[in-house]
Amino acid sequence: MKRNYKPTASNQADQIKPKAKRPVSRRDALKTAWAALGGLVALEAGGFTLAYMQPRLADGEFGGLIAAGAVGEFPPGSVTHITNARAYLSRLADGGFLALYQRCTHLGCSVPWDQSANTFICPCHSSEFGTQGELLSPPAPRPLDLFPVVVADGLVSIDTAAPVSRQEFDPSQVVYP
Repeated sequence: MKRNYKPTASNQADQIKPKAKRPVSRRDALKTAWAALGGLVALEAGGFTLAYMQPRLADGEFGGLIAAGAVGEFPPGSVTHITNARAYLSRLADGGFLALYQRCTHLGCSVPWDQSANTFICPCHSSEFGTQGELLSPPAPRPLDLFPVVVADGLVSIDTAAPVSRQEFDPSQVVYP
């Protein structure tokens, strides 16, 4: 004969026994401590990496506003290399200023000014640019990039925060004192 046993609520409560809290073992404590220490080291390493990758912009350094000099220091028709700005300040014959980024638009080579030829000649692939940065001889695809020029209180400054890409020379790009 079979007995049908159906547990009642009181029988079930008797069968489920609460687990006793066991003390934390030394091994578990060390695992937790090492995991916390590893997480802290990872956070610090990430913080240092992000801080290292941030640009450090200071007055007079590339990526900010750089003072080039007084307006009178640049005679009309001259091209002056401004080392901190990584640019050439071209003073046109009519007295206007252009700040030309010294980086070639072909492959990014540094383009020096050739005073005898009165042009910028790229040493990598012989691209040539005029005093306004206009493309005279390829393989460069376009003229030299510009930096905004600021003339205030008789001083010329170059804003190197963002080069201006262009497809051709436009008279509106020239800044007059």
